[in-house]
Amino acid sequence: MSTNLDELKSLVATLKADQQAQKEKERRDAWTKYVSLSMIFLAVLAAVATQKGAGYSSATMKQLNEATFNQAQASDQWAYYQAKGIKQSIAEQERDRLKAAGAAETKPLGEMVARIDRYEREKGEITSVAKGFEAKRDTARVAATHAADAAREMGLAISIFQISIALGGITLVVKKRYLWSVSLLAGALAALQMAKVLWWS
Repeated sequence: MSTNLDELKSLVATLKADQQAQKEKERRDAWTKYVSLSMIFLAVLAAVATQKGAGYSSATMKQLNEATFNQAQASDQWAYYQAKGIKQSIAEQERDRLKAAGAAETKPLGEMVARIDRYEREKGEITSVAKGFEAKRDTARVAATHAADAAREMGLAISIFQISIALGGITLVVKKRYLWSVSLLAGALAALQMAKVLWWS
């Protein structure tokens, strides 16, 4: 009976030691919970940065399409201008022919002069419209360049976030606190980069 009692006491002591060792291990590794929480936070920031970066890329494409459309509209206007110029030139030749022939009637000559004046006025209006489209084109190109720059800079922030999260994952595997510090530092740099892009754009 005494042997059974000794075995039971030994078992209880072993269980207590195991329980104490488990508590000690949990206490030592409690900081890994904060690593996990920080990785979740960094992953959320990375997702926001990715969404913003995609928005900048979409804005770039939209502005480039707008620039292309306005360039096409301006080209159409300049072609229209050239057509009016050709008509004006033909009318001027006809006017000169009528003057040289010493036309007995001034009515055809007056009509020709009125037509030439109308073409000149229409060319001025067309020029104004064409330059308006060119101004819109230039504005869209500047906006596209700005959006492309913002997308590239946000891509840098996303890359740094990914490195930070990877370092956090390695931290959990190898249980090295200094890696967590490096991960947090990288995450802070990525957050600063993201804030800079958001502020700049």
